[in-house]
Amino acid sequence: MKLCTNKTECCGCGACVDICHAGAIHMVQDNEGFLYPQIDEKKCTDCGRCGQVCPIINKSRKNGDNLYLGVQIKDEKIRYSSSSGGMFSILAQYVLEKNGVIYGAAYNRDMEVAHIEACDLQQLERIKKTKYVQSNMEGIYCRIQERLKKNQWVLFCGTPCQVYALLLYLKKSYRTLITADLVCYGAASPGIWKSYIKYLEHRHGGEVTEFYFRDKRNKDNGQTCSYVAGGTEYASELGHNIYCKMYFADYILRPACHRCRFCDTNRMSDFTIGDFWNIENVRPKMDDGMGTSMVIVHTDKAKEIWKMVKDKAYWFECERKDILQPRLLAPTCAAKTRRLFMILYRILPFSYFVKMLRGVSVIGRRFRQLWKSRI
Repeated sequence: MKLCTNKTECCGCGACVDICHAGAIHMVQDNEGFLYPQIDEKKCTDCGRCGQVCPIINKSRKNGDNLYLGVQIKDEKIRYSSSSGGMFSILAQYVLEKNGVIYGAAYNRDMEVAHIEACDLQQLERIKKTKYVQSNMEGIYCRIQERLKKNQWVLFCGTPCQVYALLLYLKKSYRTLITADLVCYGAASPGIWKSYIKYLEHRHGGEVTEFYFRDKRNKDNGQTCSYVAGGTEYASELGHNIYCKMYFADYILRPACHRCRFCDTNRMSDFTIGDFWNIENVRPKMDDGMGTSMVIVHTDKAKEIWKMVKDKAYWFECERKDILQPRLLAPTCAAKTRRLFMILYRILPFSYFVKMLRGVSVIGRRFRQLWKSRI
């Protein structure tokens, strides 16, 4: 079994790096800003472990006896600080009460997105909120395995491919592991995100220290994008942010995301979490603009955990048809002019590139179409 290096297939989970005992694999950024595994043939022992943990090479056995829920955490402060209805925080609190550890995506000091450990509520705040950037998973698989071997409770939250990669890495089930995957639109380029942050810092004359893709200040289900640069806060409609326009116009997603095979309601995780976009039709009284979590409970373990935590939420059970949305049916299609977009990104200074994009009305139209259809 060989390592998956085809750019239209590799999801960039990085599990192959953590599993390689010879240190023969490392992630290298390509000219679109995505990380791909590269093998040092001199160090490689041809053990085959890298192929054994690849979520693309290995076929997944998915759970099908699902429970479909709409969830809003009762604590309004927590719901306000969450991307949707706070289901992730409910699971995180359950694990923290057992002296466990949470793993999820956060910004580091350089505003790069990487998975981190959270052992208390303060650290948990860094993980909450949506990040439209692919996270770096280096070293995370190893640390989770170490925690589980010590019989510690662990909650891992990530994309479906990251969750499956973790399960393949661990090789066996653990009673104290809870996995939650996301309804994923697609993983955006870390390289383009880095260029965008540098652009903002130059524009505002100071470091970017905070960034919120789904700010709920206007009680509109998070249609505000805000950030802090040089100590000053800036906010605008999500559709006016140039990075979000590139993301939702399908220009900066990883090539493999356009062929994703995890876009359905049956998955390997314990829970699937996302925004309940159809809440206004399913439960109009819960549509207050502050977010509702769409939750799919997959496993028997997850169903038992839900019984123990459901009193912390306002919730209802629903049908599969009520929670369906495009990314639970099929992957995101690539923009027709994606190749041209990436060529211009590579050859133009980023500030000029942004100015050019602001004049392309099709990006704005595409964003408005997507948001209107709640994708």
